[in-house]
Order: sequence, then C-alpha cells, then structure tokens
Amino acid sequence: MVIPKTYSFTRYLAAKKTVDDRSFNRRVLGSLTRALANNMAKLPIEVLEVGAGIGTMVERVLAWKVLGNAAYTAIDGDPDVIVEACRRLPRWASGCGYRLSAQSPEKMVLKKTDQDISVEFEAIEFGDFVKRERARRSWDLLLANAFLDLIEVPSALPRLFSLLRPGGLVYFTINFDGVTILQPEIDPALDRQIVTLYHRTMGNRVTSGKRSGDSCTGRHLFANLRACGVELLDAGSSDWVLFAGFNGYPEEEAYFLHHIIHTIHTALNGSSELDANLFASWIKERHNQVEQGRLIYIAHQLDFFGRVSGQRQNSPVKYTTQRRSIQAVKGNSVESTETETKD
Repeated sequence: MVIPKTYSFTRYLAAKKTVDDRSFNRRVLGSLTRALANNMAKLPIEVLEVGAGIGTMVERVLAWKVLGNAAYTAIDGDPDVIVEACRRLPRWASGCGYRLSAQSPEKMVLKKTDQDISVEFEAIEFGDFVKRERARRSWDLLLANAFLDLIEVPSALPRLFSLLRPGGLVYFTINFDGVTILQPEIDPALDRQIVTLYHRTMGNRVTSGKRSGDSCTGRHLFANLRACGVELLDAGSSDWVLFAGFNGYPEEEAYFLHHIIHTIHTALNGSSELDANLFASWIKERHNQVEQGRLIYIAHQLDFFGRVSGQRQNSPVKYTTQRRSIQAVKGNSVESTETETKD
C-alpha cells in the first residue's frame, strides 16, 4: 500500500483486529471460557467492557463461543468509535448467521441456536459511567482489551471493580509490557534511543490533569490486581508479532504498522533529545520498510484472568462459575453435576 497521508483511528482499530486475534493467549482465554461454560444456558451473564472501541471484542467473544446467554454493555469515551461499532456489529452479525433485532442503533439482540446476546453500546468515559451506575447495577464479568495501559491503573481498578458482583470475573487482555522491537535495525543506538523515549511518553501521558499511562502496565498488573483483592486465576503473554509473508502483510496489517510508526512520530516530534533530521530520516525509513515488506514489529503484552474477592450468596450459578474457573487453571476435570447443585 502507499504510505498514508492521513490517519484514521477507527481504521487502525479495524486493522488491529487480526493482530489481536492471533495474539490473545489461548490458555488464558480457555480458562475464561471454561469458567463461564456452566452459565451458558442459565441466567444471562452480565458483561461490561470498558474501552470497547469499534466493538471487535464483542465480535470476538461471540465468534469464539465464549458467551452463550449474556447481556453485554460496551462503553468507550470516544463517540466516533461507538458510532462505528453500532454500524459495524449488525453487518458482522448478519455475515455470521445471527438473527438480529435492533431496539435502537445502540441496542441490539443477536441470536443463534446456542447463543442469545443483547448488546448495548454507549459513548461515555468510564469514570462517569462508574459514578452513574455504581449504586444502580452490577456485572458478572469485566473486560478490557488494550485499554488499561492508557489509564492510571491503581486508581482506576478499585472504581471499576466496584461495578462487579462479589466473585465477579475480570479478563484484561493485550496489556503492554515495556518491550518494542523493530527490525531490521537502522542505527542500533538511535533505535534504542527512540524506543526508550517513546516508552517514556507513555508513562508521562496526562489526560484531564491526571497521569494516564504506563509502559509496563502488564508486569505491574500482578501487584495492582493483588492490591485490589483479585485472585489471579491465569496469566500469559499476548505479544504482537507482525511480519510480511510471500504475499505481504495479512489483511490491513500494513496500515496498522504505518499507524504505529505515525504514532511514534507524533509522540516524539519536536523532542529536544532527538536530532530532528535523523529522526525524520528514521521515520521515513521505517515507513519504507513497511512498503517493502521488510519491517518486523514485536510488542510484548500480557493477558490476565481473575476473580474479585467475596462470594455472592444464594447463587448456584456464581458458585459454579468460581469452582469451574479454579479447576480450569489447575487442569482438573469438572464434576459438573455435583457443583451445579451446590450453593
């Protein structure tokens, strides 16, 4: 493809879908899926996703049969991406054989033989959503994909967890963890300097007067989750690894790479610590490497699956979910008949 002259965040999110799809840690995903399996035909699981973007996570958990009977709430602070999500999901669902009924552009129900999922999108900052909903509603499962490294995690997690029922589950994926690799090298010293400075901008990011990022979000989540009383049930790497095959980069992944380079350029343009001419030449060469199918890009990330402290009383569905998740992590067989009858 020709090097883009302009960049679209919604196009970037669409291009990122195939990258994320193959990057998710399958063991961690399996632990979540097994934990939810006993609820598939019972009361709808209440799911909340923060930082939902254009709705690719909704598509993913439906296509991968992670959810069977669920009420899915998807929020994002960017109205433009929510508009795209509302446009995109019905088209995707139709192509995948779902029966779709829409109550409004933001609310829809998707059905198949073994799935009944209601989805509601809303453009709202997660902090405002927490304030509004904390005393009104609660959820069984909290999702966040490629989102936590954009916020101030230690202060955000307790607020988000206040929306979960006791014993609720959390699934946090594609959390950046401080390693960016771009190959082939252009100038080893300059390459290291640019990556180091780029990572620093993540930690220095400020939104609405507050710190809103961390280049090592992944590794720090172990302690941050523990501090919030979360029992970590599984975790594993979910690295982005992009390279061109015989026919070039898959799908829209060349655009994804151009957007990553553009993001680095935007973050560091005008930095007093970089020679402006050398940096401009470096950016140009990285774009050229994409065009030539030579750029290899690797970003280290981590996925997490856990359960918040506490146990919901008089709820066999929740008890089964908790037992199932522990067994999934330990690799033991599930005594489904016995666990389904206990409270």
